[in-house]
Amino acid sequence: MARHRLLAAFLVAAGSAAAAVAFRRRAQPRARVELYFEDGTVSTLEPGAPGSDRLLALAREALTAARPAR
Repeated sequence: MARHRLLAAFLVAAGSAAAAVAFRRRAQPRARVELYFEDGTVSTLEPGAPGSDRLLALAREALTAARPAR
C-alpha cells in the first residue's frame, strides 16, 4: 500500500514538472516585427515571413548598440 502511494505521489510530481516546463516554453515571447504607419495601422510580421528575418536581425543589432557598455 505504501508503494502505491509513493508511486502515485511520484507520478503526480513528474506530471506537474512536465506541465510546468511545457507552460514555460509556451509563455516565452516570440520575436516579431511590428510596422507602425502614420495613419495608425499596424502590420505584424511573424518569424519566417518574407523580409522579417532581416528586419529582426537589424533590430537586434540596434538594441545591442543602444545598450550601455558594462
